[in-house]
Parts: sequence; C-alpha cells; structure tokens
Amino acid sequence: MLIGIVGKPSSGKSTFFKAATLAEVAIAPYPFTTIEPNEGVGYVRIKCVEDFFKVKCMPKHGFCIDGQRFVPVRLLDVAGLVPGAHEGKGLGNQFLDDLNPADVLIHVVDAAGATNEKGEAVPAGTHDPCKDVLFLEEELNLWYVGVFKRGWQKFARVPTENKEKAIAAQFSGLGVTIEMVKKAVAKLNLADKSLRDWSEDNDVTKLAIELRILSKPIIIAANKMDLSSAKANVERMKKQFPNHVIVPCSAESELALREAAKADIIKYIPGDSKFQIIHPEKLNEKQTKALEFVEKKILGEWGKTGVQDCLNTAVFDFLKYVPVYTGGIGKLSDAEGRILPDVFLMPPGATAYNFAEKIHSDLAAGFIKAINVKTRQVVGREYKLQTCDVINIVSSK
Repeated sequence: MLIGIVGKPSSGKSTFFKAATLAEVAIAPYPFTTIEPNEGVGYVRIKCVEDFFKVKCMPKHGFCIDGQRFVPVRLLDVAGLVPGAHEGKGLGNQFLDDLNPADVLIHVVDAAGATNEKGEAVPAGTHDPCKDVLFLEEELNLWYVGVFKRGWQKFARVPTENKEKAIAAQFSGLGVTIEMVKKAVAKLNLADKSLRDWSEDNDVTKLAIELRILSKPIIIAANKMDLSSAKANVERMKKQFPNHVIVPCSAESELALREAAKADIIKYIPGDSKFQIIHPEKLNEKQTKALEFVEKKILGEWGKTGVQDCLNTAVFDFLKYVPVYTGGIGKLSDAEGRILPDVFLMPPGATAYNFAEKIHSDLAAGFIKAINVKTRQVVGREYKLQTCDVINIVSSK
C-alpha cells in the first residue's frame, strides 16, 4: 500500500510529509523545492488490543503510546503539480510517473489562498483554493484519458467479451484491476456495447475518468489552517465539493508538536486534541508562543491538526484496510519475547488464509487452521478478517 502526497508547489506537501514521517526533507516557500520524490514511513493510529489482554505490547514495527498503536504505512511526496502537467509542463511527466503505484492520494491544498496556481507566494486570501482542487483532478483525469487513447486503435479490434481484460492490462501500471474496469463499465452502461461503437471523445473519456476515481481516490487536506483566511475558504470548498472528503489541516502545527514531543518537551500523541508541556524550562520565548498559538488557534478551534486524520481516512475509510495482529493461544509473544509484536494491514475481504500468506509463504503452504485468539475459537481458511482480530495460524510447516 502506498499513499501519495500531492499538490501544487508550496502548498505544504513536504511539510505534511515531514510532519507525518519526521523525515529530513527540503521545505522552502518557493516552487519545486521537491524535485526527486521523497519516500518515507508514516503511521495509522488504532486502539491497541493490549487492554483486552491486560498486557503491555512491544511492537516490532511502529510504536504504541497509552494504548494507541501506530502501524507503519508507506508515503510518497512527489514533485509539485502545475496546470498542463499531463502535457509535461513543470515536472509533470516525472510527477505522474512517480505516482503510478499510489493506491490513494492526499491532495494538500493551500486553503489560505496564499499561493497562486504556480505555487508562487501571493497575499493570503487572494487565490481561490477551489481552483486547485479542480485543476489537480483535471490533470489526473487527462493523464488517464491520454493513457487510454494511446492504445485506442488496438482496443477497437478487441472482441467485446475480452474488453475488460484488455483495458485492465492497459492501465495495470496505474493500479487498475479488472474488477475496477467491470465496475466502471457497468456504471457507464457500456457492458453490452462493442468497443467499435464506443465514442472516443465521450465513452472513452468518461471511462478513463471513472477508472482514475476508482484507482486514485483523493482526500483533500485543507492545509494552512493556521492562517486566518483559511476558515472561510474551507467552508466554500465544502459547499462546492459536497462529495469530497475535506480535512482541515495545519501540517506546520503538527510538525511543531511532533518535534517538541521528540525533544521530550511535551507529551503529544499524534491525532490527539491536546498536548502537555512536561519540560517548560527547555522552551524559549518564541517556542512558548508557538505552542500557545497551536493550542488556541488550531487545537482549540479545529480540534486536531488534521495530519493523522488524513492518514487514517486514507487507509481505513477509502481503502478499507483491516488491522490484524499476530498472536497465539496462551502466548502472545514471538520468539524474541515481544508481546503482540506485529500488526498487518489487510485489504478488505481478506481471509485467514490470506493472512497466513502475508506472514510467510510456508505458513500458507502448510495451512491447517486459524484460531481467533480473542474468542479462542477455531476459524477456517475462508474466515473474513475483522478489525483488530488477533489470529494464530496453525501450519504443518
């Protein structure tokens, strides 16, 4: 699973990425600070099952704070996108190629309207962020349309019964599956229509856009909520795009909190609505005022910084992945003594057998049964995994 962080230059993409990963990336208030893509590890937050078993977990990957488990996910911060990217303008070709494997996109929008369409600084409130939402989706849609039309002459000769398979193959590098193609074809009433009868400017375009929506769903991170002009813009965005998920966000505030927590100045759990200063003597006057601002203007008015909400929404609401723990009956630790060491994020509909495959191919090859450790019941290979299941795989290998 890969989450792509996208947006125009200087929208706060790299700040969002750094806040989510604490990776060292270049951040500057001018276009194309990000040239090469930055890949890192962020974390989704779930309630840990340690309380259920009355133990203290010891994660092998990720971490756990006060019963909140953080499970790693891959993030990719790509070069900023400008109008005409699908034609190669700006760093468009590189941007789109880098984005191929992404499963879901977080579009970081400058909700304060403090940067124009090219990512250049303008007075806050003078640029309409709704235009940024529209242009990015248009660029992605035109990218997909271009991919489809490049192979259109070949498609027109494909037998009707094989069209879904052929279309999926054309888009396979973009994460489009045959199930997605079938869903899109059915939605557009093209199932019984021969490819020869499809209109290149109508049917082909509509299908390509529908495949983009299915394979690259977008969450809007309405960033820079620390600027006063952002609030009214977010309300307009919600009215203009009622079917979009729009998360008010201040990546800069989240970054400040996470760095202060890392320095042991405050106690802060990512995604919380509050923090606690534990070493005030380590703060200078500027840092104290910055934390007071975040507490009052961000957490006080918006509840959260929004960064953690974006990641959780991407993985659990959009992709509908299910977190599943490894564990055994009577023994929740691994060979190295780590308790509840692993959490795997499984795709929707995944089974106990799929879980065995995820852990190790040998477990799947020798699969005998699975045990739901919470209920202590034996479940079969076709058991559908549920959120925060703890599964013990019994295998002959």
